[in-house]
Amino acid sequence: MTLMDPERPAPRDAPPDGGTRWPRTASTVLCLGFFVLGVDVTVLNVAVPALQRDLDATLAQVQWIALGYALALGTAVLPAGAVTDRIGRRRSFVAGLAVCGAASALGALARHPGQLIAARCGMGLGAALLLPAALSLVGDLHPAAASRRRAIAAGAAAGAFGGLTGPVIGGFLVEEFSWRAGLWANVPLTAAALALAPALVPGPRAAPGAARADVGGLALSATGFLALVWAVVESPGRGWTDPAVLTGYGAAAVLLICFVGWERRSRHPMLPLSPLRDVRVGTGAACLALMSLALFGALFVLTLYLQGVQGCSPWQAGVRVLPLPAALAVGAGAALPLLARFGERLPVVLGLTLVTCAFAVQAGTRPGSGYGRVVTFELVAGLGAGLVARAAAEAVMGAVPRERAGLGSAVNDATRQLGAALGVAVQGSVLSAVYTSRLGEGDGGVVPLPVAGASGGPPAVAREAFVAAVTTTAVTAAVVSLAATTAAWYWLPAGAPDAAD
Repeated sequence: MTLMDPERPAPRDAPPDGGTRWPRTASTVLCLGFFVLGVDVTVLNVAVPALQRDLDATLAQVQWIALGYALALGTAVLPAGAVTDRIGRRRSFVAGLAVCGAASALGALARHPGQLIAARCGMGLGAALLLPAALSLVGDLHPAAASRRRAIAAGAAAGAFGGLTGPVIGGFLVEEFSWRAGLWANVPLTAAALALAPALVPGPRAAPGAARADVGGLALSATGFLALVWAVVESPGRGWTDPAVLTGYGAAAVLLICFVGWERRSRHPMLPLSPLRDVRVGTGAACLALMSLALFGALFVLTLYLQGVQGCSPWQAGVRVLPLPAALAVGAGAALPLLARFGERLPVVLGLTLVTCAFAVQAGTRPGSGYGRVVTFELVAGLGAGLVARAAAEAVMGAVPRERAGLGSAVNDATRQLGAALGVAVQGSVLSAVYTSRLGEGDGGVVPLPVAGASGGPPAVAREAFVAAVTTTAVTAAVVSLAATTAAWYWLPAGAPDAAD
């Protein structure tokens, strides 16, 4: 899932040596950028109870803190590619790092949930600038296809390692210092990359014929998804039929329909619609989005459950979620031989079936359930998600022309991030609605952690209410993944790809 094709020739403005005398050192700087992106996605997952207490945040505000990064990255990554072409790759890379670092510092200084939400969105915008620039720079540093493939794999591994270790790093920092330390940790990392980038990273000139950024498309898509997420997050507190909530859903529908119309007529659309008419592209992107919706929402709920019900410390919770990304890596590797022999449909359907089964296991959670049920869910869901992530991305990339490989990869990235944002919104809202309904409270916003002391009532009552909410979110996610399984079975082609492809 990259924004460039490893088989494509290097850009014409890339010098034969990659534009630097130290291409490996420059690649290390780029990998540091990928690592920062990976850490940013997960570092605050286990800090939710601590920051909720410190900032007196409602669950709705906590959801915005968790999803703001993915929402901003998902909506901005497509037009960010055009910005990169206009201002140059190194400038875009440096600007993205600077925005990430500055937003992290502002988030660490936050005294109100709204300030932290804004900072997380700023980090997502910085990531949107950094990601396409870093991937394009790989081509400048490694003109040979084989070398480029290794460099792309190294960048992907650095990002995955950052995401894998983010909860553990975040948990350690929360226990030893505070949740703010998870954001402060970004500052020296980005500062180091910023100091090294001007000297080591090549700076080819901006493309003279680069397309203009699609500001209209960005505005319509961003406000449309913002309205949709706002309506989902606010529904438990305001009521599902509240006029403001219904207005939010209506506005989202109108804005996103207008976005499609705008893209059809735009001379320089940020999302050309013609490739999406291919059923492999549309189905593959939909499967990625729905898988992310189910899995990232579950990860948000799972960290609350581990700390609030099972009594884990932040660091223990971080360690206990490690089986999920580890299994995901195994699943992604296992997808390769399945893809070569059977094509995309089998691994996607198999992976989504495993994810559905994992949520069925999670739906059987009881107040007395131990970690064994959690780790079973993580291993099965992670293995399935790895199969889907690799195979669905291949479905998209294999359907678009090679000269539009960047677009295919950007679609993968955008749909995955937007699915993650919607997953936190949907499952967090279901969690809040069921929990407060079981307790018979009117405040749908606050989920105290640990839940044993909720509302001054008997600890067992609060525990049972929270577990009931967790099982309901699991059923919701199972329905979503089952729908994705059905779509993949009917619309993805069966059989191995042609050798010519």
